[in-house]
Amino acid sequence: MTTSLITGATAGIGHEYARQLAARGDDLVLVARNAERLEQVAAALRAAHGVEVEVLVADLVDRDQLGLVEARLADRERPIDLLVNNAGFGLKKRFLDNTLEEETEMLEVLVTAVLRLSHAALGPMAERGSGGIINVSSVAAFLPRGTYSAAKAWVNSFSEWAHLEYKSRGVTVMALCPGFTKTEFHERMQVTRGDGFMWLEVDFLVRKSLKDFDKGRAYSIPGAQYKTIIALTRAIPNRALRLTQSFGRR
Repeated sequence: MTTSLITGATAGIGHEYARQLAARGDDLVLVARNAERLEQVAAALRAAHGVEVEVLVADLVDRDQLGLVEARLADRERPIDLLVNNAGFGLKKRFLDNTLEEETEMLEVLVTAVLRLSHAALGPMAERGSGGIINVSSVAAFLPRGTYSAAKAWVNSFSEWAHLEYKSRGVTVMALCPGFTKTEFHERMQVTRGDGFMWLEVDFLVRKSLKDFDKGRAYSIPGAQYKTIIALTRAIPNRALRLTQSFGRR
């Protein structure tokens, strides 16, 4: 029996990871800020799949609460086989229109939490020679689009390095780079969600990422359209990308 820990597990991509991993037979540790919603999700997964589901209420911006999740990952008596660093949020406004506190909170969740939780998980995994981490990044990591993109670029770089560093010790680290996905993420940012060909279904996204992870890949980029976009960003200099982004700006 394997155990997976998922941050941001009550909605969107994180909830879908919980559902699909439970369907595969994994016991779960679910992390989120909303205790009531955590318990509802946990109860539904227990009933549907007959797995053990532990809940950890934690706001990852708070170092003390983040420390509770780190301690759970570092517990060698109750090993975690897979860590899914999924928790995150975005800021709708431009950099100078956000407060410094808002920008710092986003960095704490997107970068600091990923760093600290990965550090806590990798020690026991490397010792026993098995385990893995999926870091939910973004296609935005390949584009110069403000601090969200910069944070996700860090996640990509960190994940790729950790993949190479710990592969020989039996640990797989993979960055998942979603494009537009039909979840609550954009609604929370008060951004209109579309239904065109650029929008991915969340069950497809997670299913494809788990297949890529099982194959030991360093990156998962679901959707041919996003593979094409990333290939173009690697071929086109950032200067040209910046020019295309300037159209329509004040």
